Amino acid sequence: MPCDLMLIAYDGSENAKRAIEYAGRFLSANRAIVLTAWEPMVRQAARLSGLSGVMQPEWVPDDEIEDVAYVDARATNAEGVLLAELAGLNAEARTVECTTTIWNAIVECADELDADIIVAGTRGATGIRALLHSSVADAVLKHCHRPVLLVPPGKTT
Repeated sequence: MPCDLMLIAYDGSENAKRAIEYAGRFLSANRAIVLTAWEPMVRQAARLSGLSGVMQPEWVPDDEIEDVAYVDARATNAEGVLLAELAGLNAEARTVECTTTIWNAIVECADELDADIIVAGTRGATGIRALLHSSVADAVLKHCHRPVLLVPPGKTT
């Protein structure tokens, strides 16, 4: 029996593509929402300049010009929807502006939609790399209260 709604976190990475492939193989859903979270360029620039210690000049984006990060997120999301359809899922597109963290945007969207399951790929970082880099997939698993299918990277030969 299929679930009503599956939420697939998609960022265009090989691991996210693999997660869609496995969702199509092992899960069935009436609807599959492919979600791409994005952060506006002005916030990305502010965060990066803050990390570097460099003062950022006052910069206000032109409202007339579409944010390049949003344009990229829509293109990435369209790719994910196509992959989900090819995997046999009834896929729909959704992009969401990230206001805090990527994992939080995913969890909030799942809550808003009352998703039955969240599907995401993992980077498969281990050891010191896992300690130095936060994992979106791990944070989703820890902070949401619904089933999660985490698909690890494929075995390297």
